[in-house]
Amino acid sequence: MISPHETLREDSYLGPLVEHHGHLELDPADDMFERLVVSILRQQVSMASAAATRERLYDAVEVTPEGILAADPETLRDVGLSRQKTGYVRNVAEAFRDDYSKAYFEELDDEAVVDELTEIKGVGDWTARMQLLFSLGRPDVFPVGDLGIRKGMRNLFDEDLTRAEMVEEAERWAPYRSYASLYLWRVEEDIADSVAEVVGE
Repeated sequence: MISPHETLREDSYLGPLVEHHGHLELDPADDMFERLVVSILRQQVSMASAAATRERLYDAVEVTPEGILAADPETLRDVGLSRQKTGYVRNVAEAFRDDYSKAYFEELDDEAVVDELTEIKGVGDWTARMQLLFSLGRPDVFPVGDLGIRKGMRNLFDEDLTRAEMVEEAERWAPYRSYASLYLWRVEEDIADSVAEVVGE
């Protein structure tokens, strides 16, 4: 069976990136709840700001559904979560305490995962698709809503593509669009250090 990297190496657009960066791999998180919390922290803020908030959060509370729900909301505010994100994180904690687990989502197809996660207030399409990549390790996800992906596509194709055009162009990388995304995050130097995730919309 041909590997994702061998397939993408043959692509005229991504091939040079595969040669330059080597084999970039999906590395799904063991704890989906924790990874989802991190994604919420990264919504609409810089990577540096999210990382600082994440560090303070881990110092202040146990990042489990029970730990988040046991924490005083003011404690979450004090570590840097806005009032809105405090509510979002608590919503996710309630959902994972009562209904969800990584094992549950592993049994669902990609769109069903997105549909269920986006039922949680505070989890949008971008955040849900980050879980397909970084919690579940799904191989064929193209998160066109991600700012870094769109920057990478516009740079790679050297034109100002619409989102629909980006999705169409990305068909060339199926069924390994998740791996293609890892390389797209590497296209520009200013996002190379943010390959794990960049600011979503």
